[in-house]
Amino acid sequence: MKPVLFALPGNEALTQSLAVILGAEVGEVMIRHFPDGETYVRVLSPVKAKKVVLVCTLHPPDDKLLPLYFLSALLRELGAASICLVAPYLAYMRQDKQFQPGEALTSRYFAGLLASITNSLITIDPHLHRFHNMEALYTIPALALHAAPALARWVKHEVAHPILIGPDEESMQWVKEVASLAGAPYLVLQKTRLSDEKVAVTQPQLAAYPQHTPVLVDDIISTGHTMMETVQHLKPLSAQKPICVGVHAVFAAGAYEALLQAGAARVVTSNTIPHISNAIPIDSLLAEAIAKWAI
Repeated sequence: MKPVLFALPGNEALTQSLAVILGAEVGEVMIRHFPDGETYVRVLSPVKAKKVVLVCTLHPPDDKLLPLYFLSALLRELGAASICLVAPYLAYMRQDKQFQPGEALTSRYFAGLLASITNSLITIDPHLHRFHNMEALYTIPALALHAAPALARWVKHEVAHPILIGPDEESMQWVKEVASLAGAPYLVLQKTRLSDEKVAVTQPQLAAYPQHTPVLVDDIISTGHTMMETVQHLKPLSAQKPICVGVHAVFAAGAYEALLQAGAARVVTSNTIPHISNAIPIDSLLAEAIAKWAI
């Protein structure tokens, strides 16, 4: 039985694409807000005894969570056999340790909340650091897909003589994978976070790659400060303007424009979060996982 896909607001284009690839039905749902800001939800498609897939990238997460919760609760009441959440971007993964006394471990709380309203989860490149796999955090089946092959295809097709540059040691494993798949050399820098708004990165050593185009690669582009700092270092070291590539286009206000103003030739992301920078589709990756794995 093929699942019924429901799009949470802002996820309509991806949901339609997934439905076409899967040959699946897109369920009809009304989600709107009353004048006082409260959420109204109504499901218009039959779901009794059917597998349901909710497509909801979780950025910004707080705005998305209540509609997702209400829709999931309603689908259970209407008799859905199972609910799989497809969250291309999974929020609340960074606070994975109590750095200061009394801090909320929001990654674990958020995981518990999602596990209480869904039967399974599919996401792409979650920010796993101290939790080394999804099973350490989620009590429901949770599949983490990897966008490295899609990024590598884009780099190989779009950039002549690339050299990939990772912003910090955490990026080593997957920057190495993208570089290997793209058949390109790579460097990994060291980063020191001075505050939420300020970072310091080591200067890349590019003397051995005078004709290569630097491609800065990261999983999340948020404030963009790490990439901007690296772009500034690259200006006197490379004749080629760098290209910034990220999986998730989180982008704080003005960050995308600031990266371009800092000297990046292009800023490119996958479409896990809808943004003007989206150029690397992950639709087929998600559709294949849904077809094989959604329960």
